[in-house]
Amino acid sequence: MTIEEAANGRDDMLIDGPDRTNSIPDGFNANYLKVYYGRLFPHVDMFKWMCYGNDGKHPACDKSYFGRREFSFTLDNDIYLRFQSFSSASELENSIRDKCPFKIDIGPVYSVDPAKRHAYAQGGDNVFAPVERELVFDIDITDYDDVRYCCSGADVCLECWPLMTVAIKVIDTALRDDFGFNHILWVYSGRRGVHCWVCDGKARRLTNEQRGAIADYFRVYKGNENSNKNVSLTDHLHPFLERSYTEVLSTFFEGNLLSSQNILSTEERYEKILSMIPHESVTTELRGKWQGRSSNSKEDINVHRWGQLKHLLQSRKQKAQWLRRCVKEIVFTFTYPRLDMEVSKHMNHLLKAPFCVHPKTGRVCIPIDPETCEEFDPTEVPTLSGLLQELNTGGFGADVDDEWDKTSLGKSVRFFRSSFLQPLLKSCKEEMETSYNAKVQQTKNNLSW
Repeated sequence: MTIEEAANGRDDMLIDGPDRTNSIPDGFNANYLKVYYGRLFPHVDMFKWMCYGNDGKHPACDKSYFGRREFSFTLDNDIYLRFQSFSSASELENSIRDKCPFKIDIGPVYSVDPAKRHAYAQGGDNVFAPVERELVFDIDITDYDDVRYCCSGADVCLECWPLMTVAIKVIDTALRDDFGFNHILWVYSGRRGVHCWVCDGKARRLTNEQRGAIADYFRVYKGNENSNKNVSLTDHLHPFLERSYTEVLSTFFEGNLLSSQNILSTEERYEKILSMIPHESVTTELRGKWQGRSSNSKEDINVHRWGQLKHLLQSRKQKAQWLRRCVKEIVFTFTYPRLDMEVSKHMNHLLKAPFCVHPKTGRVCIPIDPETCEEFDPTEVPTLSGLLQELNTGGFGADVDDEWDKTSLGKSVRFFRSSFLQPLLKSCKEEMETSYNAKVQQTKNNLSW
């Protein structure tokens, strides 16, 4: 049985030998998912992650923990199944294989099994409520459409993708250095953005109010985050913002974005910049330098004009602080991360699971290493058709449990395990042991009375 036959609706997932090298059409085919979920998706790793150590034999393990986690499946024809729950790794795997969801979303851990929520709702005690949830962030490049000129909407290229790299660097550093979180997973969304999962125990147990406070820590925009981005900075920046500007934003803006997006190359574009400077004599002088002229310098016109703007704003005789601050506000406007605040503020938001396949692009939602995120290329991630072609070319392996290791997906699964999952589970078990020993000691102290 070939992959083509499986793609035409057959349940078998056998693949002919290595001579079949051109048999998998590009793109997304719903039936390819049968092979992907059956042969490549890391079911066990996802289960272990969502258990947070509660699948072991330690007396402190909460055996109900995984079964109270909400999973949501989006099926073909936009059939939406919420409040799915599973009692074991095999039950989760069997359901995914059987339903072949186009998308898997992960929700919170509830006080009771979400599949049985209606029974509890009838009691009127309001016991069905989220009790744990990773602190999550969702960053979508469409929110940068007013500051990128190469693409718009869901389109993304290597000229604008670095905006996502900057977002990862800024947010990841703050989460680790300013909040002390360690177990952070960054994931490519499969098309136009990135997702962040903060999985430390103290992060998962945050209240909505605490999540909101962390989200607000990253706020620099005036008004609605989803409206026109107007940055409002103070004379003395918060150390986090000053560090972000000095170490990431300014360097990226001047060394990359200015030229790659041609930010000052045309009248329409430089007028947008001038509108951010609330000083008529300054804008008039700059407009006079730029209007109808091109730079005589061999230097890139965007870099040349930016140098003129900085010189004029930062070396004026009055040295008005609010005027000098305009340089930073322009840089922040074009480069600072744009978060979907509501996703981060509330425990009950769903977020797409890692290793899903985006139905529009066929790309797998693989983890991104924040240490080397500048090397990440969204156009080169494993695709559904490409992975099936690799299976088709490689034939059967002796160890069917690790078939992903023989494909381009292998690197991502290995990174997920070694850099994220194993350190996380080690931390969870240590926390569990510490908590258990403290309770035992407290019991002994009480008995001693």
